[in-house]
Amino acid sequence: MSIRTVMSILTSKYFDEDLKAAVEFCGASGAHLSAVVICMGASPMMGEYNSLSTVWLEERQREIEELVKKAEEIKAYLSHTGLSYDVQDVYTEYAFAREDIAERALYADVVLVGRQACKDEELQKRVMDGALFHTPTPVIINRGRRPLSSTSKSIVLAWDSSDEASRAARQALDLLKTAECVYVTMVDPVSRERVNGEEPGADIASFLSRHGVKVQVDRVASGGNAADEVLRQHAMDVNADLIVMGAYNHPRWQQTLFGGVTRNMIEQSSVPIFMAH
Repeated sequence: MSIRTVMSILTSKYFDEDLKAAVEFCGASGAHLSAVVICMGASPMMGEYNSLSTVWLEERQREIEELVKKAEEIKAYLSHTGLSYDVQDVYTEYAFAREDIAERALYADVVLVGRQACKDEELQKRVMDGALFHTPTPVIINRGRRPLSSTSKSIVLAWDSSDEASRAARQALDLLKTAECVYVTMVDPVSRERVNGEEPGADIASFLSRHGVKVQVDRVASGGNAADEVLRQHAMDVNADLIVMGAYNHPRWQQTLFGGVTRNMIEQSSVPIFMAH
């Protein structure tokens, strides 16, 4: 998948660092930047006689005006970058943020979530739920201080022979091709035909090699540790610039909750993660 449109999620409270990182990523990859600055307001408060609270209305108006001001600041900054760009200001409520984000993510090749946006846990949850689980668009989340690059020397591909992992590998193919080495990493693989194959990792390695990806298969024993801990440690051991992995969630009736490995990787990885579902 060629990355031609990057949707960068920016919180209206603080975004300088995330915006700069998005500009650098888009500039290096020649992509259009769609900067989406979001403010999530509280649900309507009712006053006397079942009418909307004037305090809530005034606060809402203040937040909207501040959001518009921030969007203008972003436009002014981007006008000097030479990038192709657009800026969208989105005022929404907690209950509707997922849908608002998903609607816009449909028209991007990847959604970028930086360190500052990650600090807003409520926003982060709705981005992952809306973009990742309700659209086919992958998400790159970078909660560490390591800058995100459009080219990586070392990439860890977390592989478990699942549909999600396969989708992540295919959508990240352009990024994988640029790496000096892609470490196909399997934690406690099972050598069985309908699980990981008779030679775990060999099939995906052959597939990627035919696309010009330089591959090394690493079969890692967990030693009783959680899979996400093993993946993060292995990424550190090979000095990975990026982790590519499939994202997993609970059944549809628990849609707002992420699966354990996905949640832990999002919350604890200092290495940027490319996720697809």
